[in-house]
Amino acid sequence: MLQATKERESGVANGDRSSADGDAEDGLGDVDVIEGFTRDEVHALLAEMLLYRRFEEKAEEAYAIGKIGGFCHLHIGQEGLAAGAIRPLRQDDPVITAYRDHTMAIAKGITPRAAMAELYGRVDGCSGGRGGSMHLFDPTVGFMGGHGIVGGQIPIGTGLGWAIRYRGDDQVCVCFMGDAAVNQGAFLESLNMAAIWHLPVIYVVENNEYGMGTAFSRVSATEMEARSGAYGIPAHTVNGQDVLETYRFFADMAERVRGGAGPQFVNAETYRFRGHSMSDPVSGTYRSKEEVESHVQEQDPITILRDRLMEADLLSQSELEAMDGEVRAVCEDAAEFADASPVPDPSTLYDHVYAEINEQGRLFLDGRG
Repeated sequence: MLQATKERESGVANGDRSSADGDAEDGLGDVDVIEGFTRDEVHALLAEMLLYRRFEEKAEEAYAIGKIGGFCHLHIGQEGLAAGAIRPLRQDDPVITAYRDHTMAIAKGITPRAAMAELYGRVDGCSGGRGGSMHLFDPTVGFMGGHGIVGGQIPIGTGLGWAIRYRGDDQVCVCFMGDAAVNQGAFLESLNMAAIWHLPVIYVVENNEYGMGTAFSRVSATEMEARSGAYGIPAHTVNGQDVLETYRFFADMAERVRGGAGPQFVNAETYRFRGHSMSDPVSGTYRSKEEVESHVQEQDPITILRDRLMEADLLSQSELEAMDGEVRAVCEDAAEFADASPVPDPSTLYDHVYAEINEQGRLFLDGRG
């Protein structure tokens, strides 16, 4: 059932899997064994989510010791959406998102090494060390960036959809945003234009219930699903903590949009297990300790799939430990690679900017020298 498996620099992050999936000699690898998925496929999804979790934990650790500077927004708790929504896509389907972008970038094909080096601000990062945590980018794998301005990526995602339609291609653009972004004017303008032009864009709200420290229910006059109705764009809701449900939903949705169904709006229900950013406490300010602990215990996408597989005798403890050990090694390697990568040469400060530089080093956007 997994339609798109992307090659990575490590076997555990590769669609074919190997030791992390256990042996397929029992024949289960070729048989639908759970909700339409094969044993190998569900192992692949579990390994992918574990990779995202361990990567973010390594980033959290690196930030704490000063290896990563600036802003850093972790995706811990929301891994089911990254794996379930992006893995069904083709490599040439563009994905664009906001600043909580690390796992989305890896899901789309940026290697853990290139992602971690970018977080470290090093030249071997996917953006050459110039973007940092919020601006991972690699168009060669269809990842069109994390974006630091709330809602700023939505018009760009709409433009990507317009370009697909203009060229007569059959890609699908998936445009992620946080729940707070739907109160931005650019969101409304983009949906209107997408509806007028019947663009192949899936707008996905990562609804983790809070925009920074403000509950969505306090700042919205309507339910999330009602936001697209004024433009005639169908609205859907999916449980982003259930990776199998999410995968099935997006596999079907991508093909429907690819076939001409037009823009779609998705309320993906999820929850972040960390604060908004590194300076934000996990609980105690706008979320109670009990609320967070309840979600961690009952709505962790990794443990939900793990327990389901173990109950069905499709995953052993030794297989899980091997899988986890392998992804930990990948993330440790990524951190070592990033640490060894050089910082950008200061003399290249003005490279890759849309401006002319005169002899005094002044920048002009209008072509003056």
